[in-house]
Amino acid sequence: MADIRKPVMLDVEKLAPVQTPQEVAPISEQASGNTSAMQRVALGMAGPAGWLSKMFWSAVLLLLGMAISLAAWDFVTGLLARNIWLGRGALLLVAVVIGVLVLITLRELVGFVRLRRIDVLRKASGEARESFDRARALAVLDDFDKLYRGRAELRWARGALTEKRGDILDADALIDLLEQQLMPPLDAAARREIEAASRQVAAATALVPLALVDVLVALTSNVAMIRRIAAVYGGRAGFIGSWRLLKGVVRHLVATGAVAIGDDMLGSMVGGGALSKISRRFGEGVINGTLTARVGVTAMEICRPMPFVVQKRPSVSSIVKSALLGLFK
Repeated sequence: MADIRKPVMLDVEKLAPVQTPQEVAPISEQASGNTSAMQRVALGMAGPAGWLSKMFWSAVLLLLGMAISLAAWDFVTGLLARNIWLGRGALLLVAVVIGVLVLITLRELVGFVRLRRIDVLRKASGEARESFDRARALAVLDDFDKLYRGRAELRWARGALTEKRGDILDADALIDLLEQQLMPPLDAAARREIEAASRQVAAATALVPLALVDVLVALTSNVAMIRRIAAVYGGRAGFIGSWRLLKGVVRHLVATGAVAIGDDMLGSMVGGGALSKISRRFGEGVINGTLTARVGVTAMEICRPMPFVVQKRPSVSSIVKSALLGLFK
């Protein structure tokens, strides 16, 4: 048995090297369970739905629709048997509900057609740029002119494009001119929508101390933001179309690893690390606002009728700075 009163000799070379706090790897937010509202929304939406889950929810919706239809039919027939005028009134209300549902369905279909048109234009502009076919590029310019013919804010840009297109002989130069003339006003409008949504999400997270409210605000704000961005570029997606766009955007963010945000990035952008040390809610608000900005920039790339080539893709950091500057003014 060793004498505890004697000094203990330790071999320093066999010990593990001592790490400073700066050298220690940070704890991941997902491992610590401290994910922000936007990260929880993104990770929850990005997971692929299996065929069993799709079958289950389809059966539930069909069963629910059958139950509602049968209950409405029994209600109307019961009123008709009791009082003919009450029954006719109920039948008229049922017809109004069915008519409204048909109109909503038609609007959603029109929204899908418009989104499809944007996809076709994006593909056509890219192919015309690479084909070196001037006639093909001019056809793309005509399609863009038809798309934005009724937009008053693009009247001057469309006129300038019409004046300059005859002097350009190269197909790629025509597509570059199209992006230079038509896209900047639309990009600026889409950026303002992203800033407003980021500001709203950050403020709601920081000021509303209720559980799950920040998740609900982040989800609804991002759906509304994507819908407005689609409208800016001429897509005008309906609710279902906006939801599908949101799922596509979030899946892209998760696949590229853009959902994770560290304190170093926040500190370089808007001092989010310092804010999180002062107030946890303010730190989470900055994180949620930053992720909303990332969702918005990705939505711009998806909803924009041509890719960013001549014009510079908006920076997430500059959008967040502008959004938070407007928040604290």
